[in-house]
Amino acid sequence: MDKIQELETKPIGHLLWQYALPAVITQVVASIYNIVDRVFLGQYVGALAIAGLAITLPIMNIIHALGSLVGVGASSRMSIVLGRKDVRWAEKILGNSLLMTFFFGFLFVTGGYLFMDRILEMFGASADTIAYARQYMQIVLPGMFFTTLTFNLTGLIRASGYPTKSMWIMAGGAILNIFLDALFISVLGLGIAGAAWATTLSMVATAVVAVAHFLSPKSFIRFHRHIWAPKLYIFRNILLIGLSPFLMNFAASFVVALLNRQLIRYGGDLAVGTYGIVNTYGAFLVMFILGLCQGMQPIAGYNYGAGHSHRLRHVYTLTMKVSLVVGILGTVLALAVPRLILRAFTDSEALLDLGVPAMRYLNVMMPLIAFTITNSQFFQSIDKPWIAITTSLSRQVLFLIPLMFVIPALMVRGGSDGLTGVWVTCTVCDVLGALLAAALLWSQRKVFRPDYVPPLRRPRKEAGPKE
Repeated sequence: MDKIQELETKPIGHLLWQYALPAVITQVVASIYNIVDRVFLGQYVGALAIAGLAITLPIMNIIHALGSLVGVGASSRMSIVLGRKDVRWAEKILGNSLLMTFFFGFLFVTGGYLFMDRILEMFGASADTIAYARQYMQIVLPGMFFTTLTFNLTGLIRASGYPTKSMWIMAGGAILNIFLDALFISVLGLGIAGAAWATTLSMVATAVVAVAHFLSPKSFIRFHRHIWAPKLYIFRNILLIGLSPFLMNFAASFVVALLNRQLIRYGGDLAVGTYGIVNTYGAFLVMFILGLCQGMQPIAGYNYGAGHSHRLRHVYTLTMKVSLVVGILGTVLALAVPRLILRAFTDSEALLDLGVPAMRYLNVMMPLIAFTITNSQFFQSIDKPWIAITTSLSRQVLFLIPLMFVIPALMVRGGSDGLTGVWVTCTVCDVLGALLAAALLWSQRKVFRPDYVPPLRRPRKEAGPKE
């Protein structure tokens, strides 16, 4: 327990650096999977291949959402119960989270194969892009089960006191993915199928290494026979916290499907490809912020469970400051050198011309996006699931879905460009989402008070210190 107990003794700044740096690297590395695929496809295959890959992103995000549903919920709960010094309960969380991962993974992969074409068409695939999207998904879909398994286990590795090891597992997979992309696409000429095989094999390799950690006797949280007994209250607690990132990712997938349809309507297939590239830059910044928040999560969760409100306030404030700096830097780059960023993905002048205004509109409010994300992640870390859900879904569901139909149509009626209206809608919703996040933060300010006592959901019959 020495490694985990340092969460209540070491200075917060040192801890946030210790936990956030590996988590940031993990998130940035995870985003490399799709970025590398786009770079190689853009340079060696063409614009339609990028558009086909962009069609698959919402589907992959839904599968990632399943990983978040279990992984984030399990790691947040583990941090809180370790703050109560209950190792046996933490081990039960490990076993029950794996049972949930196996169930959801099998369900989604099977459904993906049965309804693949219908799903791709729903997410905006056209006659020109569906062949690329189908070829990619047929190969990568089984590997997505290993992705959800890896996300779950690396989160638990980090929550149990091994942030650096969690980072190296993900980094190794990304390095392998880059090597295999170069081999399969540029050397062997396998096209989008090569990108899919590179991603799939990398996912399998990372999952194997993550499982090995919990088989090692060096880990104080590891596989035991007793952890596999299903516990409904553990399922419930994991799901309650995991609902926030799950619904956020799930909603994001349908929002992307809506965006793709609007983009095809106002700009055609190239507009979809443009959004895929621009969204990659934004996703890279968001991954950086999420990594920082994942570093905050075990510190906030542990000290919340232990009742150290002053340390909870400190880690929140420090995380928010760094997130805002990242958001500001991301906005400055997007506004100053958008064409330079876009050229990393494509040499197509058509995509570059469409991408420059999109890059500016979609990233001008990145500091506000950082503010919203940090608040959502903080509340899921301290077992405030409904506040986290409301914060994370406000931009995408409450604002973006209705306004995506209203603003472009109004701009077209006013004689402006409907495609620009799509980009403007995203900017407006970033502002509205941040305003709601600020209101919700104010409503929950009691968690920072010295006299606040956090509740802990557990059956009365198991209310003792040990099960």
